[in-house]
Amino acid sequence: MDDFRKARWYAVRPAGNRKPATYRCPLCGDLLPALSDHVLVLPDGDPSRRRHAHTNCVVSARRAGRLPLREDVEPRRPGPLARLLRRK
Repeated sequence: MDDFRKARWYAVRPAGNRKPATYRCPLCGDLLPALSDHVLVLPDGDPSRRRHAHTNCVVSARRAGRLPLREDVEPRRPGPLARLLRRK
């Protein structure tokens, strides 16, 4: 869990697990049944460090500024058109 909190940024995506398992939310510490609606949180976008979390916990952490997304921390990369125009 310490490694989870040390990330600079997080990616968040919907969880689509249908395996009958129970996880522990890294944000509140409560149990999370896999068949309930929840999200995956990937520290620094690394899928090997992903954690299942309650959607409400993620929303609360985002509002409190404790769960920055990549676009909050790193400047957005220019798209292909912008890169082409810059070459001229």
